[in-house]
Amino acid sequence: MMPESQSARPRSILTDRILRAVGWLERVPHTVLAVPLRMAVATVFWNSAMTKLADWNAALELFREDYRLPFVAPEFAAYLAVSIELTTPVLLVLGLATRPVALLLLGMTTVIEVFVYPQAWPTHIEWAAMLLVLLCRGAGKWSLDYWLYRRFHSRPASNGPTR
Repeated sequence: MMPESQSARPRSILTDRILRAVGWLERVPHTVLAVPLRMAVATVFWNSAMTKLADWNAALELFREDYRLPFVAPEFAAYLAVSIELTTPVLLVLGLATRPVALLLLGMTTVIEVFVYPQAWPTHIEWAAMLLVLLCRGAGKWSLDYWLYRRFHSRPASNGPTR
């Protein structure tokens, strides 16, 4: 039998370093993580809009012949898609209406996955993962959403006592 002091294995230097690194990573604020998520998603959809606008006739032809969305006229779908792809990236970069934008883009990603490019699910699941984080956690403190929230929700009640 081993003496009690020898039975408990001391942690190795490597284990201590790993635990410290994990602890440090777990303390990274959501705000720091939200910025690159917002930029990454914005870039994907902005680039898509720029491609459509670079050759609008080709974009319309894609919606007529390749995409063929059910229940939506191809021209309307093309205008709707490019409108979303032009406006939502700007909102994401500013961190304005981030949750509604994330929900809208999740819907658009779902439509693209189901009706247009079902074989591109690895890419779409990446977009969805980023959008789900933004939907569930918001834009973070470095955003207009946060500034507006603080501006309109941190005032003392007008009918109560103020200090």
